[in-house]
Amino acid sequence: MALRLAQVDRADALLSSDPFALIAGMLLDQQFPMERAFAGPLLLAERMDPAHTPPRLEPAAVSAADPEAMTAWMTGPPAVHRYPASMGGRLQALAAHVVEQLDGDTTRLWTDPAPDGTPPTGAQVRVRLEALPGFGRQKASIFVALLGKQLGVTPSGWREAAGAYGEEGSFRSVADVRDAESLARVRETKKAAKAEKKAAAG
Repeated sequence: MALRLAQVDRADALLSSDPFALIAGMLLDQQFPMERAFAGPLLLAERMDPAHTPPRLEPAAVSAADPEAMTAWMTGPPAVHRYPASMGGRLQALAAHVVEQLDGDTTRLWTDPAPDGTPPTGAQVRVRLEALPGFGRQKASIFVALLGKQLGVTPSGWREAAGAYGEEGSFRSVADVRDAESLARVRETKKAAKAEKKAAAG
């Protein structure tokens, strides 16, 4: 299924075809507008290897890149993230994890069997995601919801593992973004939740 997270055709094409680019976009989705975060992997891929067609974000290349060069690529313009140096470092740590722990195959996060040889459960997939550099419980839960709602990756118990983000018909996160209208609804939900939290803290 074609994703529409960045709301830019070329950026969304990369996210739809390149699992590492998708998970890199998920990492970038913090303290930065959602659609710009998910457009970031395309910007980085084009700067790192402008001759490669179509663009691809290789974990090994990201991991092995010179940190100063990474900061320059992240800085742009346009910037891949508002904190180019620190987020560039986090991207390199994420890429190193994928290379060293998953042999460069991001999909193993949700395809590798459980220790007993059975297909992984939603909870097991979430735990694997939580172990990624720059991820935590919330980001992992959102990604489980994204896998289930938009990519057809529906291990047993995935909605429970995703928590509220897995609820059908919700507009809580990037997992629910399919077009400009749903993006606006997710943004409104986040805005309302932030206002409610602020009021409660009072």
